[in-house]
Order: sequence, then C-alpha cells, then structure tokens
Amino acid sequence: MKLLVVCLGNICRSPMAEGALRARIAASTLAGRVQVDSAGTGGWHAGEPPDRRAIACARGHGVDIGEQRARQLSVGDFHAFDWILCADRANLRDVLRLAPPGRRDRVDLLLAWAGIETDGEVPDPYTGGPDDFQQVWRLVDSAAQAVVTRLGVR
Repeated sequence: MKLLVVCLGNICRSPMAEGALRARIAASTLAGRVQVDSAGTGGWHAGEPPDRRAIACARGHGVDIGEQRARQLSVGDFHAFDWILCADRANLRDVLRLAPPGRRDRVDLLLAWAGIETDGEVPDPYTGGPDDFQQVWRLVDSAAQAVVTRLGVR
C-alpha cells in the first residue's frame, strides 16, 4: 500500500502527517508493507525542507521530519500511489482537478479516510504560532493511529 498526503505547499501539514504516519506504521505490524510520501498542490517550496516550526513540533513528539523535501503533486502520483489523502477541501478540489480519468475514486480527505472526522480538515498553521502546529500534530497523529488500525485489519 502506498499513501500520499497532500497539502498546499508541502512544508507544514503534509510533512507532519507523513512523519506521523511513518512513525506509527514503523511501530506496527504494517512496518515494511505501507509506504508514505507527501506533496503539495503548489510548487513554490519545491526542494525546501519543512517549515522550521513543523520540524520543531514533530521533533517534540519524537519524530524527525527534517530530511524531507517539498515537492509538487504530479499526474504520475495518481498511478504511483494507492490513495491520495488531502489536508483540506481546497486541496481536495485542486487534486481532483488534476486527477486523470479513473483515479478520482482514490482521492479523499485525510481525516475522513482515516475514519476520525467525516468532513474534517487539517487547518493550515503557516500563519499561526506553536499552538497551531500542535493542533495540526494532534490531528495528523490521530489520523495516523486510525490509519494503522484501518490497514491492520485488512
């Protein structure tokens, strides 16, 4: 199984979600069987590490995301990944616009796909402070735990 988490610039929410998912999967029976990556709908941060506040927040929870590098979502991702999981509805809309025929059914909101919030969104912490990054961590880590449970029963 291959999962791709998508947000706007791939420097805050999706790298944090990727880190949380990797950590939760590595500590589960899914280790080595589920691959995770992240991307952004925009490419203006391509090649950059995650936002320093995202790195610090993840590190505070024992997860190192400092080696990740931002990249833009590509059409090839729809064929390379089993699921593309979006941080919010705006990202979902943009991803669905890019989706080739027959691949739209493999795109969903991260929190909905994880089964924790049917229509929930992961808010963008970029213009906020440490508390906003902590809120994002709580959401993506809860989603990661739920994903491990979901995939572990298959």
